[in-house]
Amino acid sequence: MPVKLELEPGTYWWCRCGKSNEIPFCDGSHVRTEHMPVKFSIHEKKQVNLCNCQLTKNAPYCDGSHHTHEH
Repeated sequence: MPVKLELEPGTYWWCRCGKSNEIPFCDGSHVRTEHMPVKFSIHEKKQVNLCNCQLTKNAPYCDGSHHTHEH
């Protein structure tokens, strides 16, 4: 399921490796993996649905891929 958040304007790093202790945000745990975080910016306060399964094709936003893949 996606993580629904209201984010303030700013720059964020979305975790792509799934190892972060701060999912959906990167905490640097990817250092020993081939997965790099995705940088994204919010220009005005808004609600977002961030991917929580790392399967999205529209990173960092949920595109419903969790409905078509089994974990």
